[in-house]
Amino acid sequence: MTRVFSGIKPTGHLTLGNYLGAVRQWAEVAQHRTDALFCVVDMHALTVDHDPARVRRLSRQAATLLLASGLDPELCTVFVQSQVDEHARLSYVLECVATDGEARRMIQYKEKAARERERGGSVRLSLLTYPVLMAADILAYGTDEVPVGDDQTQHVELARDLAVRFNQRYGQAFVVPRATHSKVGARVMNLQEPASKMGKTDDVGPGIVYLLDEPDVVRKKIMRAVTDSGREVVYDRVARPGLANLLEILAACEGGNPEDLSGVYESYGALKKDTAEAVVELLRPVQQRHKELCADPAYVEEVLRLGAEKARGMARPRVDAAYRAIGLLAG
Repeated sequence: MTRVFSGIKPTGHLTLGNYLGAVRQWAEVAQHRTDALFCVVDMHALTVDHDPARVRRLSRQAATLLLASGLDPELCTVFVQSQVDEHARLSYVLECVATDGEARRMIQYKEKAARERERGGSVRLSLLTYPVLMAADILAYGTDEVPVGDDQTQHVELARDLAVRFNQRYGQAFVVPRATHSKVGARVMNLQEPASKMGKTDDVGPGIVYLLDEPDVVRKKIMRAVTDSGREVVYDRVARPGLANLLEILAACEGGNPEDLSGVYESYGALKKDTAEAVVELLRPVQQRHKELCADPAYVEEVLRLGAEKARGMARPRVDAAYRAIGLLAG
């Protein structure tokens, strides 16, 4: 079977964008058709200033929401990155293959480093090197496909480059992965700033719908979403980004086409109302299952323990082989 790996970073509460862009696809398609591994990449949350207790709390919440969203440990492997040592072991080896220039060309590094400097903070070395850790996440498992958003494609390209370079210099060790993308709902935008992605690391605000938002909160946020000048409901990502975002959210919830849906509505209000109800209904079973899982934390802990054990068994032979290939005395 095709092997798929993807991860989610516990830097904030999971959003509608995370669900429509990634998690629902994992639950409905990937775990049934592929040998899939889904990981809470908690080590990536350490690249900027953080509260340790919050990282642990958000890591547990993210894992619980993945299970609540339909990931089945009988069908896929769900685990936490830091509980599998092979990620860190392989990351250093790959740092010895990557170049400084490759790391500094990463768009996310440039953007995040600039924000840190604007705030007067220092930029951690891990912010520069974390794309190499991401490559290790992927390559440790012989991954064939990595489902990602557009903003992560560059990181998968780095993983590909490092796999090819390592294989050429030291011998065949890694599968060369490829990025895959969802079509509709792959990039849900902020409801108040439709030029920006609905990111979980943003400050709490009316433009972000979180998976655990109460139904009335969801309705309020969507009804107050920024639209565009004009009255006609048309789908145009460039000229009408606010409207396009609502149409894409509705289409992703209902399995429709945003262009087709644009011809159904005569007013922004009607579109917002239907979109709000569609999102509320989409999130209802996820929130109910999350509530049930929170009442049984021992079950979630056991799923993560067994997932880490399984992932470790899959990764260790490949990482040991890479150690030997590059010249280390692997245990």
